[in-house]
Amino acid sequence: QLQLVESGGGLVQPGGSLRLSCEASGFTLDSYNIGWFRQAPGKGREGVSCISTKGRKTDYADSVKGRFTISRDNANNTVYLQMNSLKPEDTATYYCAAYQGVFVRFDLCVSGAYVADYWGQGTQVTVSS
Repeated sequence: QLQLVESGGGLVQPGGSLRLSCEASGFTLDSYNIGWFRQAPGKGREGVSCISTKGRKTDYADSVKGRFTISRDNANNTVYLQMNSLKPEDTATYYCAAYQGVFVRFDLCVSGAYVADYWGQGTQVTVSS
């Protein structure tokens, strides 16, 4: 079965950190660009970060720049999202998405302009004291 599986979510206090993982099952991630998106209750889906197939290009939403870092380990078929200095407004379900091929404009990935080949089921992140 071809799927993405997110993990690493949880409850954390403001200012804390979490590292999310996105692991592929049934296919290899090294030919896929990966995006992280999030959706809070009652709100639309928001792009968080994207990384190119080899990790040479990354992009972030303005709301997370300087706090979140995306990375990938193709040998382990996993993409990570390190989240530091978490704020209550980061509370959401976080999803990863895989895009095969080359983006004509990589900067459009975070905006959600491209159609993903695969989506994960999501992992909940709650930032609260």
